[in-house]
Amino acid sequence: MPTALITGITGQDGLYLAELLLEKGYDVHGVIRGQNNPKRELVRRTVPDVVLHNGDLTDLSSLMRAMRDSEPDEVYNLGAVSFVAYSWENAHVTSDVTGKGVLNMLEAVRLQAGEDPGSIRFYQASSSEMFGKVQEVPQREKTLLWPRSPYAVAKVYGHYLTINYRESYGMHASSGILFNHESPRRGPEFVTRKVSRGVARIKLGLADELVMGNLDAQRDWGFAGDYVEAMWLMLQQPVADDYVVATGEMHSVRDLLDIAFAAVGIDDWAPFVRSHEAYLRPAEVDQLVGDATKAREVLGWKPRVGFHELIESMVEHDLAEQSRIARS
Repeated sequence: MPTALITGITGQDGLYLAELLLEKGYDVHGVIRGQNNPKRELVRRTVPDVVLHNGDLTDLSSLMRAMRDSEPDEVYNLGAVSFVAYSWENAHVTSDVTGKGVLNMLEAVRLQAGEDPGSIRFYQASSSEMFGKVQEVPQREKTLLWPRSPYAVAKVYGHYLTINYRESYGMHASSGILFNHESPRRGPEFVTRKVSRGVARIKLGLADELVMGNLDAQRDWGFAGDYVEAMWLMLQQPVADDYVVATGEMHSVRDLLDIAFAAVGIDDWAPFVRSHEAYLRPAEVDQLVGDATKAREVLGWKPRVGFHELIESMVEHDLAEQSRIARS
């Protein structure tokens, strides 16, 4: 039975990845920060067979203890301060967790592996936000990175550090440059879930409006459950490498609103939506769309869930959840 250790297991990707690995017969361990982490119960309820270890990406000694106690064959570093807007308000924390946290994980893996640096396979969750002010469309593995937020800068640091450890120590360390991936498990601060939950509340008469930022921003949105399979496939390859994971389709926030409101029978969303400058980024990323040719040809990966199906499933989930909350 192979063993995997996941940081960031409380997030949508961590939960979907844990489910995937358990289905494949893995012994799955997760790192969780804080004895009283409110999401601990979520993990236990969703993936009860996962063994949890207390640890913090800013504390190398705690990560080394988790490595020692779990003895993993594969390590998936999904932990990060991942909400882009938050990163401007808390740039130091974002840098420590999202950036230097990668260094701590790589060091923990390297020290655990000892004289056989490739014996533990490592996955780093890189991000399409690294492309920022895009230099070509679509974006590929070799596209110049031009980050436009403290979060993205921290991700670039972790991305290049992963490459450096691979080249310096012979580690089996791969990075997945994942474009936006969503699900009903997405945090409500992210735009897709903000929309799906807001639309559900408007439909149920629990809210009158949805306040948004840049409605013209365009993104490549896929389903998180599909994307975690690409993570696993990367670590099954004989040679470590970096891969763009994306659908290759771009949609605007307006398209997102069209589909979400249509799912509850509202054709004209204009009366319910307004933009406010408080939700605009200091440095905007206008357009992201990925070219996942390499992932398709080398890994044999392709997305299964389309954009319409994804957004409709999120709205359906939030209708049920908001109805349940309203009744309680």
